[in-house]
Amino acid sequence: MTAPQTLAQLFFDSIERFDTKRAALCYKADGKWHDITHQELARRVHHIGLGLRELGINPGDRVAILATNRPEWAIADFACLTIGCADVSIYPNLVPHQVQHILGDSGASAIFVEDGDQLMKVAQIRSELPALKHVIAFDPSGDLASVTFQELAQLGEAAESKYPEYRDDALAIPSDALAALIYTSGTTGKPKGVMLSHGNLTSNALASLEILPVGPDDVCLSVLPLSHALERTAGFYVMFGGGATIAYAEDFDSIRRNLSEVKPTVMLAVPRLFEKMYAKVLERAFSGGALKKRVFLWARRTADHWADLRLEGLPIPLGLALRYGIADRLVFSKLRAQTGGRMRFFVSGAAPLLPEIAKFFFAARLPVLEGYGLTETSPVISVNPLKKPRVGTVGVVLRGVEVKIAADGEILTRGPNLMQGYYRNLEKTREAIDDSGWFHTGDIGELNDGYLRITDRKKDIIVTAGGKNIAPQPIENRVKASTFISNAVMLGDKRKFPIILVVPEARALKNWAKERSLAHDDPPALYKLPDVTAKIEREVMVTLRDLASYQMPKKVVIVEEDFTVENGALTPSLKVKRHVIEERYQDLIEACYE
Repeated sequence: MTAPQTLAQLFFDSIERFDTKRAALCYKADGKWHDITHQELARRVHHIGLGLRELGINPGDRVAILATNRPEWAIADFACLTIGCADVSIYPNLVPHQVQHILGDSGASAIFVEDGDQLMKVAQIRSELPALKHVIAFDPSGDLASVTFQELAQLGEAAESKYPEYRDDALAIPSDALAALIYTSGTTGKPKGVMLSHGNLTSNALASLEILPVGPDDVCLSVLPLSHALERTAGFYVMFGGGATIAYAEDFDSIRRNLSEVKPTVMLAVPRLFEKMYAKVLERAFSGGALKKRVFLWARRTADHWADLRLEGLPIPLGLALRYGIADRLVFSKLRAQTGGRMRFFVSGAAPLLPEIAKFFFAARLPVLEGYGLTETSPVISVNPLKKPRVGTVGVVLRGVEVKIAADGEILTRGPNLMQGYYRNLEKTREAIDDSGWFHTGDIGELNDGYLRITDRKKDIIVTAGGKNIAPQPIENRVKASTFISNAVMLGDKRKFPIILVVPEARALKNWAKERSLAHDDPPALYKLPDVTAKIEREVMVTLRDLASYQMPKKVVIVEEDFTVENGALTPSLKVKRHVIEERYQDLIEACYE
């Protein structure tokens, strides 16, 4: 059978192949989990697609989706794709003026929104968007919407006889047809619309499936936003193309409960989730008394030795195997139980994962397969294979994708997954893709024995006044591995020395202070105590003790408010906006250099 060349072909191919297998999608409502079969999904996609046609949406139009992860997101996406539209995914936590920029730039003629809150967001800006003709609400929410999702489906169902060639037309969509406009996070300027074709996304999903062993017996808990390119391709198209059931988490705060309910076998996440899980394990071990701490440290040493041999493909001596079995029962089996007890592997992307954390999860038999890519590359460039992962790397390059390292260390790539360009922005497209078709990623890395390693973002490299180059991300990741530190950002470009801003982990620090009779209910007051500031400084310096002297931050600055999307310090894909942090804490930063 010929491999699908478009997402419409991938959709119908999976519907036919997995019709008698597990459910296609799964969601929680009214306290219960509900399944959507492949045939039910196909029927709903069909009706929503025809409903769009009845509204006057034609092939080539752009239709936006502004919602959290839920079955309607997937249905709306495939409905657009099967009638030849390109959909425009919008992060649900964007503020109105950001939504306005994306809708205006893309020229979207319709938008799917989730509920009343999102409807209000669109209502505030609709008068500035003359191209936007229809607002479709997933949930009935008053009269702000043009039509509800259910009404749109009924409209399409009633019009079935008018579109007898629906399936044939969908299968005839060319691979170079625009499938998605995904707007970049915009760490340094206005987001740009990345044009991804059916061929871009389909080739990337199928090539990823060759490395990620996903099948009909798998259940994927969908956690990352579908507006994120990683979840869109690897958490949606890869899973759907492999026959896995996709279960939508209720929200980020419900992940732990959903893990125990769904018992997934696969999950995609960003490093922050693994950092928090790791910090929680450390906190429990170190706050449970001397004996519990000694047991944990012994178990971790034993598991580290076991993991070293397994990662190198070497045999495990009998004595070590026995000790590991004990360590596993005492420590690691509890962590697996918290993930539902069936997890085969995680996939991590969007930011670097600290090797120490990756190795810890591997030792717990919860391998985290770190990958790498950008929105512009659909997005996967490389990913670690489950059978032979290499900690500290982002894995092997996908089939059909080319990678080379430029003279200055920048990673260049080209292949069938490379975007068509930035929407209505030829100048930026030419800056990103050279005359030989190589896309300049902006990341610095190395390629050894077929495995790619990322060292930092090119634009984030700190060059001190003395001319020393410092890659901040690996240093920040090491600091964030501390139980007492929630977040960290290193600064110092064109300065005499680097400094680091850290956000304390309030609960862990309160417990530590309480043991020393330093407890304060008010975290800001706590952070100003000399013993506490000294503790934070020690945590930073101990984790970085083996750095070269020029890499070591000379000042540690404690900031009270964490870096979040909501306060503008992070992009929707959780990348740090360094210029925002520098502006926000300018006085504190300048004081370090006085």
